[in-house]
Amino acid sequence: MSKSQANNLSLWNIFKHADFSGKIALTLSTWFGTGLLPGVPGTFGTLAAVPLTLALSSLAIRQKAIALVIIVIIAIWSSGRAQDLLRKKDPPEVVIDEVAGFVLTMLLLPSTWLAFVLGFTLFRFFDILKPFPIRHLEKIRGGFGIVFDDLLAGVYAFTGIEIILILLR
Repeated sequence: MSKSQANNLSLWNIFKHADFSGKIALTLSTWFGTGLLPGVPGTFGTLAAVPLTLALSSLAIRQKAIALVIIVIIAIWSSGRAQDLLRKKDPPEVVIDEVAGFVLTMLLLPSTWLAFVLGFTLFRFFDILKPFPIRHLEKIRGGFGIVFDDLLAGVYAFTGIEIILILLR
């Protein structure tokens, strides 16, 4: 059995024995199981955030901002709770932080294919590379540490996209 399969069985066992709020936290933090896909769960989590981001793109900026705040609050709670349940620091199965970071990346961008491709690519680049001070945010305990580094990666990605779009004009 592969390590990924063993980890999923362990997570499933934890899920079965968790209380209701634990089950909700695990479901949300893995973004409805996306984080259980083998290989690159953060990339799959970001990809799974695209439909949500598309749905939010039709909203006014104030509504988008409110949605982002709600997503971040849910991400902090669910990822912190999942970390406690799984007894791992920043578990790779937890991908709701990528969802929050990608939503932040795309919040003020136009809903074009170019913006989505650039957003996805640059967000993953900064989330994986973790330039200063992103890596330092991971040291914050609990859900805050899990989520805040992705939010800053989202800010870096948004800034990079804005520069690219200005240069293309």
